[in-house]
Amino acid sequence: MSTPAVRSSATGRGLLVAAIPYLWLLAFFLAPFVIVLRIALSDAATDQPPYAPHFPGFGQLGEFLGALDIENFRLLGDDPLYWQSYLSSLRIAALTTLIALAIGYPLAYAMALAPKRWQGILLVLVILPFWTSFLIRVYAWIGILRPDGLLDMALLGIGLTAEPLRLLNTDAAVLIGMVYSYLPFMVLPLFSTLQKLDGALLEAASDLGATPLTTFLTVTLPLSIPGILAGSALVFIPAIGEFVIPDLLGGSDTLMVGKVLWNEFFSNRDWPLASAVAVVLLVVLVLPLMLLQRARGQGEGRAR
Repeated sequence: MSTPAVRSSATGRGLLVAAIPYLWLLAFFLAPFVIVLRIALSDAATDQPPYAPHFPGFGQLGEFLGALDIENFRLLGDDPLYWQSYLSSLRIAALTTLIALAIGYPLAYAMALAPKRWQGILLVLVILPFWTSFLIRVYAWIGILRPDGLLDMALLGIGLTAEPLRLLNTDAAVLIGMVYSYLPFMVLPLFSTLQKLDGALLEAASDLGATPLTTFLTVTLPLSIPGILAGSALVFIPAIGEFVIPDLLGGSDTLMVGKVLWNEFFSNRDWPLASAVAVVLLVVLVLPLMLLQRARGQGEGRAR
């Protein structure tokens, strides 16, 4: 029989284990967010650092709240540049996620159906691009997509096009680069989910007279929803704030919030306004993330 001391020790260890994720979020998410929010509620300055906070410390928080200044947040709504950058980022990130899903799902499904001895090799091939610098891979796409690049030369050589496509410095080039860069983040969660599917369910559906398409739509697809949601979140979240790919592959008309943040921080040196942009971006992401988490929980519940 367990003694009260043993039970108390086990309870203490359980609480410690449960507290670790919350301590992690507190240290690496909540604390930085509070710092950024404090800067967003400050005034721009020519000092170092280039902002003047309304309150020097959290001891004067009550006094600060009495004279709360949300000028930087008000400017985001008044200037079309900022809200258009949010809408453009949402559009490009959503398209990137949908295209990555359309490509990644068949790829992950084929990997899950492959013989066990081949699955490890296929996984290595999926993650192989990560062994090369992200920046080098993006620069490689410049050589592929430019008017006299590899893609145009190949298409002209086989007669599919009569003139260069001129994809570089367009939104299409940004989509290509982002899908290529984030495709593994879609494939890996999908492969993990599809690999765990019970083959007996597929056999039962076949024995009951279901066609392969019906089996996929009624068994495989619903059970793979957790992987779809996880992959979509892993692609959508970094894509919406991407800066390097739009800067290198996009044109002057390519407007994304990552470029706006960079310009405000490093070109204009307006840290308060840039921090306000970052805070609003986080708030914009919270709602879809909550919906994804809720849908993922419902999908896992159906899978059980």
